[in-house]
Amino acid sequence: MKTPESSQPPDAAANPANPESVLRLVGLAPVFDARARLLVLGSFPGAASLQAAQYYAHPRNAFWPIMGALLGEAGLAGLPYAERLQALRRHRVALWDAVAACQREGSLDTAIEAAEPSDLPHLVARLPHLRAIACNGALAHKQTLLALGDPGIPVLRLPSTSPAHAGRSQADKIAAWRAELAPYLA
Repeated sequence: MKTPESSQPPDAAANPANPESVLRLVGLAPVFDARARLLVLGSFPGAASLQAAQYYAHPRNAFWPIMGALLGEAGLAGLPYAERLQALRRHRVALWDAVAACQREGSLDTAIEAAEPSDLPHLVARLPHLRAIACNGALAHKQTLLALGDPGIPVLRLPSTSPAHAGRSQADKIAAWRAELAPYLA
């Protein structure tokens, strides 16, 4: 399976002959270098992320503030996107999604259909220092286990950073992510 090179905008034209067809969306390319110790996997980019071609682009998604808190980079969320990615690499964190392509209307994980898994075995093989995989939410965790089975390192299920999962405060999410990831970020 091929690693995606780019994403298809969510407003790409559906098949005009079949107005009920659902768009086939392609995710974003992985962000990593071979020194990564931690791989963070989301499920699949939301509409705002696909539109911007940036991970976690929705302004209410807590991912960047959480990573800033964990990495000791308080201003991370406010940096230009390229600098945020550089900070992840500098802290030896890789980023991708467990689903490479799917059909979906809207941004909710529950709307994902015909999910095509990312080539996680290929990426994991390129990360010789990898110590853990952190899954951002339940679907990312489920898809990761399906793709990798037992990779021989911890595969952690973390609370989703999505604004759709508002049952926990950002402070609670930071605490949960810190409790699980602190050993892998040191």
